[in-house]
Amino acid sequence: MAELQKPGDLQAKLAKLRSEGEERAAARLAEQLGLQYADLTKVPTTVDALRLIPEDLAHDAKIAAIEIRGRKVAVAALNPELPASKKVVNDLIAKKYEVKTFVASKNGLEQAWRLYRFVKSEAGDITGTVKIEAKRLEDLTQRLTSFVAIQEEIKKLDFVKITPIPIIEIFLAGALSIKASDVHLECGEKNAKIRLRVDGLLHDVFDALPLENYASLVSRLKLLSGLKLNIKDISQDGRFTIKLGRKEVEVRISIIPSEFGENAVMRILDPEVTSIGLASLGLREDDLAIVDRQIAKPNGLILNTGPTGSGKTTTLYAFLRHINNPEVKIITLEDPIEYRLEGVEQTQVDADSGYTFANGLKAIVRQDPDVVLVGEVRDLETADIALQASLTGHLVLSTLHTNDAIGAIPRLLNLGVKIVSIGPALNLVIAQRLVRKLCPDCKKAVPVTVETNERLKKFFSTLPKRVDRAKFEKYALYEPVGCDKCSHFGYKGRIGIFEFFEGGLHLEEVILKDSSEVALKKIADEQGMVTMQQDGILKTLLGETSFDEVESITGKIEWPG
Repeated sequence: MAELQKPGDLQAKLAKLRSEGEERAAARLAEQLGLQYADLTKVPTTVDALRLIPEDLAHDAKIAAIEIRGRKVAVAALNPELPASKKVVNDLIAKKYEVKTFVASKNGLEQAWRLYRFVKSEAGDITGTVKIEAKRLEDLTQRLTSFVAIQEEIKKLDFVKITPIPIIEIFLAGALSIKASDVHLECGEKNAKIRLRVDGLLHDVFDALPLENYASLVSRLKLLSGLKLNIKDISQDGRFTIKLGRKEVEVRISIIPSEFGENAVMRILDPEVTSIGLASLGLREDDLAIVDRQIAKPNGLILNTGPTGSGKTTTLYAFLRHINNPEVKIITLEDPIEYRLEGVEQTQVDADSGYTFANGLKAIVRQDPDVVLVGEVRDLETADIALQASLTGHLVLSTLHTNDAIGAIPRLLNLGVKIVSIGPALNLVIAQRLVRKLCPDCKKAVPVTVETNERLKKFFSTLPKRVDRAKFEKYALYEPVGCDKCSHFGYKGRIGIFEFFEGGLHLEEVILKDSSEVALKKIADEQGMVTMQQDGILKTLLGETSFDEVESITGKIEWPG
């Protein structure tokens, strides 16, 4: 005997059959009328288009505007031959819109009409800019200075009655207050979770957000970012702005489908990051001298290497700020533009329109720039154009993904760059990482053991002469403790650790004969390179970080034999 279906299963199956029947009928009508059919359960509907037709008129005329691009509008109608539908289309044409009409099912139109609730609210507080009332912001930022405070503030909310706005205000104000770089919203089977990334590490803030509230929250963020509201099975990227008095903070958002819903990650791009000068990067005086010497050159290539999130963009922007003056023309090519730089012409990659790194760089060189920043060297064509630009009177700055500074040359060769081009073009390669800084309010001095003293004596004997040892004659070691000001982590903020590998005639001569890492390491030693790990040890001796933190970023410390 066949197993009996549950009533709920049967109803769902019948509803699915009815929906499929409606779509087939709409497709047949479209064919009869010589028009195209649109399945609005799959085709995205934009709020900007929807507002062209008032909601009550859309219902009466069985029509909806589903997409708008400039003066071109796509509308979907149950039956475009209905007089009411024709009138709506003619009214749009009279307003100088170019209208393309599709046929859609009743079920599809109803799904589009549901989005009118966002059109109504958009007239108020949703405009692509989040404006948190000054008094409200001041109150939140003063109180939300720790993960516990943010969590307690969210717990006070009545999730039965609440709209998404207070939730957004809390986690954005909290993230800005504690200097979080990213906000993660993750959908689970029973609840959703809010997490914040601070100083490179992710921390759970709230893991009991009801799914209904979470769905409204994601929809609101999509609307803020100009994303498709009714599309949930593809990834989407957008951005919006938080207005904080005179300061505007950009938020870049990525939404992807997951097992139980949609996950969102927001990157917070605080413009204060770009105000960092060379002296604030954490460079020692001897390293700063190298940078000053290289960025003063009128041409050549400077590469900054390291993984995503290692501070490469911040460092290169600091270089641009140092170089920037009315007599110098600087153009950037980025993907995407993260921070705005006054006095610098910034352009953004757009692969859909053919404005790639390679094509964009070709165009930029024709704009007569003095300095060019290319967001990343990803392929042979971009690398070749960057090298040629650096050889023809331009100072070119870019990034590359390698583990260390000397690894940049093998990486360029792997991309297919001719070895004869690298030596003459390359001025400087920087490798960098970010280590957490010990909290100045709670760090605790620890005794230096005899063994550690002996290790440090040997360590100093291996350092190049350019390192000023006088600064380290009276060193002290500290360990993290934890207090309210650092959310009991023991660390607060991050600082860069660097290594520098310079180009020049000697490098050019050597790599033409032997471009192996062994040969490059020998050149680095001859130059007196201080490795990232060595730089981290020196910063530890200055009380800025700890040996444990340096090891977590650079690997186990290799003390001299």
